[in-house]
Amino acid sequence: QVRLVEFGGDLVQSGGSLRLSCVGSGIFLSESPMNWYRQTPGKERELVATITPGGNTNYVESLKGRFTISRDDRDNTVYLQMDSLKPEDAAVYYCNLKGDTYDYWGQGTLVTVSS
Repeated sequence: QVRLVEFGGDLVQSGGSLRLSCVGSGIFLSESPMNWYRQTPGKERELVATITPGGNTNYVESLKGRFTISRDDRDNTVYLQMDSLKPEDAAVYYCNLKGDTYDYWGQGTLVTVSS
């Protein structure tokens, strides 16, 4: 059974940092593009960052320089390092592994940023 479980969401002050983790089981996170999304109430889920099986990374333009996606294949974990957090970064963050025949999601982890 495939599971993705996110960790690391917390309350942080504006300007602070958080590192989110997405731990995979039942599948290797390196075999397909791995994405981080975020969602706030009333809005559509927004793609934040992607890491490809080869390790190439892509970010939504507005977050470049503040967010970093990485992957540890030994631990089968993908990370999202978030620096210089702003109140508008507050959201539920989800990891997503999307292949040709599957589309797996974690349950989400809540990030709250106080101003």
